[in-house]
Amino acid sequence: MPSVELWDAHAVHLLTCCALVLALAHPVAPSSRGAMAPAPTPNAPASATPTVQSPATTPAPVPVTPTTPAPGPAPHVWNVEYILWAPDCKQHGMIGINGAFPGPTITAYAGDLITVVVNNKLHTEGVVIHWHGIKQIGTPWADGTASISQCPINPGETFTYEFKADKAGTYFYHGHFGMQRAAGLYGSLIVLDRDDPFEKDPMYAGDLNMLLSDWYHEAVYAQAAGLERKDDHFQWVGEPQTLLINGKGQFGCTLGDVGKFQKGIHRDATKCDRRDGERVEAACDAGCERKGKGSEAEKEKAACEDEKAENCGVVRRSECGPFCRETQCGPVVFDVEPGRTYRLRIASTTSLSALNVQVQGHKLTVVEADGNLVEPFDVDDIDIYSGESYSVLLNTTAAKQVSSPSYWISVGVIGRRPRTLPALAVLRYAGSKNELPAGVPPATPAWDDVGRSKEFAKKLKARAGPGYRAPPGTTRVHRTIAMLNTQELVDGQIKWAINHVSLSLPATPYLGAYAYGIQGQVFDTTPAPATFHSSYDIEKPPQEQKPEAVQPVTVSDRVYTFAHGEVVDVVLQNADMRKHGVSESHPWHLHGHDFWVLGYGEGRCDPEQDLKNKEFINTVNPPLRNTAVLFPHGWTALRFVADNPGVWAFHCHIEPHLHMGMGVVFAEGMEERRLRELKLKVPREAIMCGKTALAAMARPLAPAATSPSPSP
Repeated sequence: MPSVELWDAHAVHLLTCCALVLALAHPVAPSSRGAMAPAPTPNAPASATPTVQSPATTPAPVPVTPTTPAPGPAPHVWNVEYILWAPDCKQHGMIGINGAFPGPTITAYAGDLITVVVNNKLHTEGVVIHWHGIKQIGTPWADGTASISQCPINPGETFTYEFKADKAGTYFYHGHFGMQRAAGLYGSLIVLDRDDPFEKDPMYAGDLNMLLSDWYHEAVYAQAAGLERKDDHFQWVGEPQTLLINGKGQFGCTLGDVGKFQKGIHRDATKCDRRDGERVEAACDAGCERKGKGSEAEKEKAACEDEKAENCGVVRRSECGPFCRETQCGPVVFDVEPGRTYRLRIASTTSLSALNVQVQGHKLTVVEADGNLVEPFDVDDIDIYSGESYSVLLNTTAAKQVSSPSYWISVGVIGRRPRTLPALAVLRYAGSKNELPAGVPPATPAWDDVGRSKEFAKKLKARAGPGYRAPPGTTRVHRTIAMLNTQELVDGQIKWAINHVSLSLPATPYLGAYAYGIQGQVFDTTPAPATFHSSYDIEKPPQEQKPEAVQPVTVSDRVYTFAHGEVVDVVLQNADMRKHGVSESHPWHLHGHDFWVLGYGEGRCDPEQDLKNKEFINTVNPPLRNTAVLFPHGWTALRFVADNPGVWAFHCHIEPHLHMGMGVVFAEGMEERRLRELKLKVPREAIMCGKTALAAMARPLAPAATSPSPSP
């Protein structure tokens, strides 16, 4: 196999197996801040692109004309179904909505009631949809988390989500049953502000939506099976084959082509070398088997696997298929006008990857994080982890100063050793002649420069505006929970655990168990551990700890319970994985809430000292977020108020990590009076499964509210 360094930053970006120039006739025009996206009608395919596309015969930018929408969006009627699609020019079976991928964009104003009728057309599995970043105030059953807020929607059945868009911001939705997000079940959710401060700028031209994701060729069911294998047969999902921008990407070419590009020849090539591709693909399919026993044999197997991870993840296609000529995988083109200001809405639905986003020749001004305004600051690039979202302002160059008719937008992997080629899009100025950008795309920063991501996170300061309030003072904190993140071995399976407890969800939703008072029949009511042993050494793997420092690892469905209105501090503590010296980043997402990110620290946190230290902690204007990153061998401190009665997931947003148990459950405001109200309001189809259904036979719910009729 040729030995070629894949990460020559200049060469790698030129590796697009499909001709970029063909896609330049399929632009994404800026969407008006006042333009509402129409809801798809039943049985009609929704647009596969979460932003407005102009026709292929009209490459010029679409003029931005703000309009006034009708009061409140119309109901959305969705068929969730299996589809054949080619997100990266290679066809796969995946999950789509109304026959397309990604799902349709939902656009609403803050305060609107959003209604989505979900028809499960998947013949073999249930489905739920989580509205990431929406707090679900008063509608906890609409949060869309299987076994927590609702029963999965069974094949052939329908569930109607109705919830309030509580606050303007950049959000998204995704499947939250099994690993369905990694199978393609996601889309954008944009909540607009009727009194948007940025729209008042006379140079403001509109929004450009950028939904980022990673894509695997292996089916999620195979991925899950590999994660569940015991002992030496455990199989990690590995790095994704492709990065997608608005659901589009181009799967990488052969190592032979990498060499050609690096030597500066065949730069106009549009497909890979078939012979080299076949040879490399055969080598990649050979597998890595352990030959013999002992440590040396294990080292040889590990070296083989490392080599394949380095060389095979991006070389398995020999040439582009017919889908390359269609719009399913063509690179995205954003059309802009000179001398204007655009809001670039960036959200990450990735299953695994942390990403870096850059726009060639342009600075970005960060103004929003997870739907909350922040004090503006300028950056050259953005680091974004799974579950996060940002709004950044992009000022285009005045017409007389434009040095190129188009510029590269580059998205690359950070935080893990990259095996996946960066994704590319094009920022095209009005008047361009469908030319590729000049020069090379921006190089992705060093993947292991965690300090960059930390510094970016620390720059985020809250900006006063709708929905923001300063955090309660430290003297008002009722509880502090320290959560140790460790990778454990449980009955031969590798699990992630919090304070030595790995999450396993019950068959009956927690919300239904509380509504009917059958908690003890549904889940373990033993209080979840609020801390870990003081002698635990975070720079050693669990198997090397002193006996007194660790508790027996359990797989459990225990919950953390809070009284209504409690102020809670959570300290996420990172540590070594099972491999000495290795610690990963984890983006933690809380349902039903925003929290204040008080600060970050290195090493082990001492809550009594560190949470009072102004060197680490910001209690004046900390950003409100719904997702925060726990960096390697460090800690992250959060504060939230338990003021939204319901049962909420709090988990690592990396899909395989959650599958391996990296999460906890918060139950708050479950006092008797609120439970009576909950029992009367919750739609019966949300919780009528498992033991709740049996309880309901003896104590029926009140009649459910009438829902919109499902599609035929």
